[in-house]
Amino acid sequence: MNVNQQPHMASPYGQPQSGYQGYQQTGYGNQHVPGGYPTPYAPYNGPASTYQPGPPQGMRGPPTSGPPPVSGTQAYSQFGQGDTQNGPPPMAALQQRGPQPGYVGQYPGQQSYVAQPPAQAPAPAPKRLDPDSIPSPQASDIPPVQKTRHRIDPDAIPSPIQVIEDDKLNKGNEPFVTGVRGQVPPLVTTKFQVKDQGNASPRFIRCTAYNMPCTSDMAKQSQVPLAAVIKPLATLPLDENGPYIVDHGESGPIRCNRCKAYMCPYMQFIEGGRRFQCGFCSCVTEVPPHYFQHLDHTGKRVDCYDRPELSMGSYEFLATVDYCKNNKIPQPPAFIFLIDVSYNAVKNGMVAIVCQELKTLLDYLPRENPNVASNIRVGFVTYNKVLHFYNVKASLAQPQMMVVSDVADMFVPLLDGFLVNVAESRVVIESLLDQIPDMFADTRETETVFGPVIQAGLEALKAADCAGKLFVFHSSLPIAEAPGKLKNREDKKLVGTDKEKSLFQAQVSFYSNLAKECVAQGCCVDLFLFPNQYVDVATLGVVPTSTGGSIYKYTYFQGQADQERFLNDLRKDVQKQMGFDAVMRVRTSTGIRPTDFFGSFYMSNTTDVELAGLDCDKTVTVEFKHDDKLSEETGALMQCAVLYTSCSGQRRLRVHNMAVNCCTQLADLYRNCETDTIINYFAKYAYRGVLNNPTKNVRDSLINQCAQILACYRKNCASPSSAGQLILPECMKLLPVYLNCVLKSDILHPGADISLDDRAYLRQLVSAMDVAESHAFFYPRLLPVHKLNVEGNALPVAVRDSEERLSKGGVYLLETGLNLFLWVGANAQQELLQNIFGAPAFSQIDPNMTSLPILDNPYSKRLREIIESFRAQRSRYMKLMVVKQEDKLELIFKHFLVEDKNNSGGASYVDFLCHMHKEIRQLLS
Repeated sequence: MNVNQQPHMASPYGQPQSGYQGYQQTGYGNQHVPGGYPTPYAPYNGPASTYQPGPPQGMRGPPTSGPPPVSGTQAYSQFGQGDTQNGPPPMAALQQRGPQPGYVGQYPGQQSYVAQPPAQAPAPAPKRLDPDSIPSPQASDIPPVQKTRHRIDPDAIPSPIQVIEDDKLNKGNEPFVTGVRGQVPPLVTTKFQVKDQGNASPRFIRCTAYNMPCTSDMAKQSQVPLAAVIKPLATLPLDENGPYIVDHGESGPIRCNRCKAYMCPYMQFIEGGRRFQCGFCSCVTEVPPHYFQHLDHTGKRVDCYDRPELSMGSYEFLATVDYCKNNKIPQPPAFIFLIDVSYNAVKNGMVAIVCQELKTLLDYLPRENPNVASNIRVGFVTYNKVLHFYNVKASLAQPQMMVVSDVADMFVPLLDGFLVNVAESRVVIESLLDQIPDMFADTRETETVFGPVIQAGLEALKAADCAGKLFVFHSSLPIAEAPGKLKNREDKKLVGTDKEKSLFQAQVSFYSNLAKECVAQGCCVDLFLFPNQYVDVATLGVVPTSTGGSIYKYTYFQGQADQERFLNDLRKDVQKQMGFDAVMRVRTSTGIRPTDFFGSFYMSNTTDVELAGLDCDKTVTVEFKHDDKLSEETGALMQCAVLYTSCSGQRRLRVHNMAVNCCTQLADLYRNCETDTIINYFAKYAYRGVLNNPTKNVRDSLINQCAQILACYRKNCASPSSAGQLILPECMKLLPVYLNCVLKSDILHPGADISLDDRAYLRQLVSAMDVAESHAFFYPRLLPVHKLNVEGNALPVAVRDSEERLSKGGVYLLETGLNLFLWVGANAQQELLQNIFGAPAFSQIDPNMTSLPILDNPYSKRLREIIESFRAQRSRYMKLMVVKQEDKLELIFKHFLVEDKNNSGGASYVDFLCHMHKEIRQLLS
């Protein structure tokens, strides 16, 4: 196999089971039921048995202080073995505990490593440097590692694994109770349970900082981005209650008169409960008579804990007809399947696989009640240069085909019989799906259209007056004469030049105009691509990414090898719970406002995020800026409200609330940040930046901002110390290593073997990723499976992503969120190989296998369980690749060992840390 042909990162992912038995479909509901569908929530009527009434502690109390300041600083040094202030610790103590956050290790050109309390005094802002004046850390211009007798010990620099394991130890055992304002949640790598007591679960909202600066000057000085990554319809684990549904009848949800914020735990009831004061804008609003309730001696309503909207961070309201388009109740949504039947699509097996799968999949369309058939209607279109519509009306003996060859002016040739109920038209639909592969088996048509295909689906939804989703299965660059026709503009010579940005931009404006029409109709588009060559993902992806849809890409698709991954993705995609025709608005308390948004959506004004479809995997990232001072007493509030149509056609409002602390001391800001969320924001900001700027400038500005963050901390929060020390805030000590992973990613620093389509695909993918997926994407999980304990459930502790951590006698599982690699060392024990592969020797392992053999031993069983559990955690199915040491596939595997220097010149972690230190010293001098 040619390594250069292998699309090494385009491996999207789906559901692990191969059949349909017991799909764990958890969307808005989350109880597992035999049919695999969630039970819907009944409208809330009093506390559920698992809901413990109890005051949301600290909801309006004073800000809670962070951890003791002494651990707020990390300094990394080269010489000496001790704390300069207290003398060296006994060696025995160091050996017992291994490398700790305060471990004394080697770091180039510095004195010693000390833990210091952050100083409290604020200081003037560090001098801002022009981003363009700071060179990017190419391998060529990073100072060579000093040739002294001291080698830099990688164990002396902050370890991602250590931080992840410490967090599991400290925060993984207790439930995370959301009632305390401003507390930082466990890391995304920690398994924990959430108890909603007045703030939204971190599964719905994660913030870059849980203690916001009170003034814009302080925010500018620190350069810490203030943002929230919001995943409104996130799937919850089985042991957590989903948001309760509140029905206020015809009067609809209670809102503030002025800012229109929805009733939530931050509203203060006054005058004996007859009025309430808004926590967002302070306006006083009358309480409607039907909603009146007396207050207790603390000023709380006596029914506070019986009403989710008064005691919980997340809940849903049933919306009234006023919240519907044109003031009429929406029709249930429809799914339309549009299948490319050109030569390539037929030849690679895609057409036959799709038609075969849909026959089963139509039984698994989303529904809210597992005992009632889904009321989503379906329609079918096939296309090459022309479009074929199918009448599958229940009364027909055979499906009827209608051909539209005038693709310049698209219309739907039939209304009755195109969108049908699956149960009623089952026989006709199955007959059609059996016939399609045969009808086009001998086609010689290689040209396809693409724009008219989406127009056809859009027109069908308009005619039916409903929202819905188009599933487009497409194989090649649309070069046939039609609106949206494209030309091949693949030009590797532009990479690294000022014109590189054009490769990420759409060729024509046709698709952005089409996307706007789709959003207005609530028409979401999911695109499944099966290319053998350049298809211009940057342009074809405009409609999916603007409508809240997804793109899946299977380069060099081969039925036998790639069927499993594609079918799992398709099953998960068709079944996932989603909202249609959605609008999201984020409101904030006085002092801050949302100023920027990142994700897969459309905005026709500055406040409303419009999503033709919103599924349980999509996130919207919101950046906030100050427009006034904030106060330490009241903190800052945000409320995210999403209005959407459920899969049963019900109009609903999902509300998430979040309260964070505010601070006047920089030390408090630096003590309550979350690095994984900051990196998620930085990646999205940078990946959008490449649309309009050369990638080098984007890299430089990221490095500059990171240096400013750390220099500000060093100057204002760390005790005076030698300039030779690199001092990092405790909760941001991994910022340099993760930032380096973003800088080295294929978008900002492409290797020679990544295609332009893959870069465009990954850029669009990351723009809607949540924090857990972006963490695995930038810093993959590397598990030493030779250390597996088959008795217990615990996983072996991961190792750092570096080649020097691999042992020739070991076997390692690497997970990136899109791919799984199983690396086998040349000296791995015979027994181990026999247990995993059923092969007696290293030379007899088949490197082309994509799934492990099912062997009757506890080791094989446990490893396969781990692989399935990893797949279940991700939104896309990860294909397994077996990599033997010294094999040609090893180049691809090493690409993901992100602490090492990479082939295209990206810096190693150690070198980048040296470079960051140099930048910080420059800013401070």
